[in-house]
Amino acid sequence: MSACFHCGDECRTTVISHQDKTFCCHGCKTVFDILNDNDLSYYYDLERTPGTTPLEQEGKFDFLENEQIVAKLLEFDEQDTQVVSLLIPSIHCSSCIWVLENLNKLNPAVKTAQVNFPKKTVRITYSSEILSLQDLVILLSRIGYEPYISLDDASEKKSNIDRSLIYKLGLAGFAFGNIMFLSFPEYFEVNEFWLEKFKHVFRWLMFCFALPVAFYSGRDYFISAYKGLRSNILNIDVPIAIGISVLFIRSTVEIIMDWGSGFFDSMAGLVFFLLLGKFFQQKTYAFLSFERDYKSYFPIAVTRLVKNETNDSSIKKEEQTQVYELKKGDRILIRNSELLPVDAILIKGNALIDYSFVTGEAEPVNKVSGDQLFAGGRQQAGVIEVEVLKPVEQSYLTQLWSNVIFSKNKQSAFENITDSISRRFTVSLLVIAILATIVWMFIDISIALNVFTAVLIVACPCAIALAAPFTLGNLLRIFGRHKLYLKNSSVIEQLAHIDTVVFDKTGTLTTSVKNTITYEGVALNDEEKALLTSTLRASNHPLSRSLYAILDKNNIQTLDNFKEEVGQGITGVINNRKIKVGSFGFVDASHKKTQEDAHQRTAVHISTDNIYKGCYVFYNEYREGVKEVFDTLKKTTGIVILSGDNDGEKEHLSTLLPKNTTILFNQKPEDKLDYIKTLQDNGKNVLMIGDGLNDAGALAQSNVGISISENVNVFSPACDGILDASKFKEITQFLNLSRKGIKVIKYAFIFSLFYNLIGLGFAITGNLAPVVAAILMPLSSISIVVFTTIGTHILGRRFNESK
Repeated sequence: MSACFHCGDECRTTVISHQDKTFCCHGCKTVFDILNDNDLSYYYDLERTPGTTPLEQEGKFDFLENEQIVAKLLEFDEQDTQVVSLLIPSIHCSSCIWVLENLNKLNPAVKTAQVNFPKKTVRITYSSEILSLQDLVILLSRIGYEPYISLDDASEKKSNIDRSLIYKLGLAGFAFGNIMFLSFPEYFEVNEFWLEKFKHVFRWLMFCFALPVAFYSGRDYFISAYKGLRSNILNIDVPIAIGISVLFIRSTVEIIMDWGSGFFDSMAGLVFFLLLGKFFQQKTYAFLSFERDYKSYFPIAVTRLVKNETNDSSIKKEEQTQVYELKKGDRILIRNSELLPVDAILIKGNALIDYSFVTGEAEPVNKVSGDQLFAGGRQQAGVIEVEVLKPVEQSYLTQLWSNVIFSKNKQSAFENITDSISRRFTVSLLVIAILATIVWMFIDISIALNVFTAVLIVACPCAIALAAPFTLGNLLRIFGRHKLYLKNSSVIEQLAHIDTVVFDKTGTLTTSVKNTITYEGVALNDEEKALLTSTLRASNHPLSRSLYAILDKNNIQTLDNFKEEVGQGITGVINNRKIKVGSFGFVDASHKKTQEDAHQRTAVHISTDNIYKGCYVFYNEYREGVKEVFDTLKKTTGIVILSGDNDGEKEHLSTLLPKNTTILFNQKPEDKLDYIKTLQDNGKNVLMIGDGLNDAGALAQSNVGISISENVNVFSPACDGILDASKFKEITQFLNLSRKGIKVIKYAFIFSLFYNLIGLGFAITGNLAPVVAAILMPLSSISIVVFTTIGTHILGRRFNESK
């Protein structure tokens, strides 16, 4: 009976021949045609018979024609773009991930698809004009990935445990223990009853235990190595796959030829410890994910409106609230350029929402009172008041931060330490194996092949594969505890290579909490004061927030019009009265006041109806520990200050900075970006630290971009990390901890090399006995795990003591 080419099931009732292949049903044949016609036949190279049998589905998804049901399932629905997360129980291997993330080749209406393998979900962004949710679900079902849709889970997603890794780990551990037990007689050379009578039985039992370890537990390493080689990449899984293959093949040959018991115990131990490392890594990231979801991974606060303690219920006071404390029905303010962290209903104000963070579409959408607004949108037209529809889902913000739109070239251009070492390791390993074999061909040709395989066996980089995940995972958790929240562990490696630090000034070096502010000019009347306060209320610039905090907040009104020119100023209109607030040139360039006088101090200038009124002068308060940070940084990195403000504080700032520090004022956002690009063109690795508002371009361009957060909702997905403002003075310690973390990984590699050299000594001399390999290989893996765990624990304790 023939097997189906696509799903592997036996063709019991129907046999369909097509293109010299056999299919069990028209569904499997259709899937094959879809993949083949769209140049996706590589799907079948990843795994033999990877598909699953598509079930009968006619009419099964008719309920998705109901718009109310669809609305409950969608995460986002705006600008003809819909986003949905679907549970796919049949996801089971890398080929599943590959075909699901290439859905856009099956249907161009699909924009992106991201698979979460541990949770067996796929998050799909698609054009609702071309493709409906029902059509999308049917498409998935046709290719063997029918979603499980439960409306009970529409609002509360249940976590799904990936048990395949547990099964593989359990099987490898079971086989490892039994093979070791069966190998004891030969380890200790018991030449009596047990070895004489049962050695062949024991050896073939070991072979039977080794089969599922090699072909089930270890198959992911073969798939990864194959994909890497197809892409001309020598990843860490290539030497691992070589090691597993050589161990299995040589051991099988030794048993068949009755030369010995082989190295099945070492092979099973190798796979077991590799999977154990992967399991611990998965548990570590699951713990970090828990922190992200429920412990305010992003230190974002929003302005919540609460009833004032007066008899007038219409008067509400403003308070800063952590986003995870928001509840359904809460009223919150969203200022200009603020990110909307929740799904909400627009109550008051002019909403112009930019959803480019979600969809990549830069065209903003106008909304009116009563319209629904989706999390992830950024307000672009002043202040709005909204009512929360459902509590914030930090996991959604995590997805936004990891959106493919913000996957920068710097990530793909950076080679992590494991890939760098593994490439050199693989080449060195093959060279040593070939040279040793050539030498032995002149000494004793019968031993040459054994030497070649022995080198490949004993030098398998199990320990190298474990060092970085354990170290970086632990460091990521330490950073989070000290309020530096990084996008992923690869950012730690990039921080370790930083040689130039670029700072924004306002909102980064200075704090908006403490400022001395004085007014100079014509006194404002009550109407102008109300207009000024209402306009400042809509802005998120640090100077606007500082000034708004000290003004009388009575008679605040909703603006008829609001516009902010980044780096210049803001314009507000109420009842045809216009106010401009910002730089002197922006407010009234034609005024006779001299430019020299205007630029001597940090000031916010004001004009109403095109008549210059005066300015509020700011005397900035710098953050605690700024000078100490600069003094420590100058020892290891270059320092640059890029400020959008005038040079009024240049003299004072120069006293805080090391000599010959580059200080540039009047820098527009595009100027900052271009300057960082110039530094990178000159071979510099740049860390940009800004306020996340005007510095988004510079943060994105830099090798690492960190946004300072001071209880303000200015989260930018363009950054790589968010630092709580209270931890500013610990910047140098974070950089040092990153460098020390990389040293731990390198020490672990050296430690691993020590074991490899011992093993190579046995292998090259032709004396690698199974018992030696069985001791060395597991011991190296265990010692690396212990070493990295203790090393990062010591670093974390020293970090606490240095504070």
